[in-house]
Amino acid sequence: MMLIKFQIILFTLSKQVKIYKFFLKYKKTNMAWINLFIAGLFEVAWAIGLKYSHGFTKLYPSIFTITAYIFSIVFLSFAVKSLPIGTAYAVWTGIGAVGTVILGIMLLGESSDLPRIICILLILTGIVGLKLFTPNSE
Repeated sequence: MMLIKFQIILFTLSKQVKIYKFFLKYKKTNMAWINLFIAGLFEVAWAIGLKYSHGFTKLYPSIFTITAYIFSIVFLSFAVKSLPIGTAYAVWTGIGAVGTVILGIMLLGESSDLPRIICILLILTGIVGLKLFTPNSE
């Protein structure tokens, strides 16, 4: 009787450990996506910073650009610990491209014609699709 209770306790604990490991993996994967999003934002920052640095001839915009680039790579490296490299890289560049175009329109007076907006929406669709269809991995 005591042996059966012990086996039931072990079985229950093993199930709890499996559930805990699943949630840890889920949390780790979500953190990877957050890191990837942050990396994408820093990519937008350094891309816009390139414009303001005028070919690295202005000191403070150049420092900002280089710093943003370093942070972008660091956060990307955190993300690829848990995400497939192809997915992470595609999403990182996609966020950078979309964000840079949007800020280019807002800050630099770049064109906002319909074909350009449609192309940006297609990139956004690709980013969302990669997020939705990327399996959780380590």
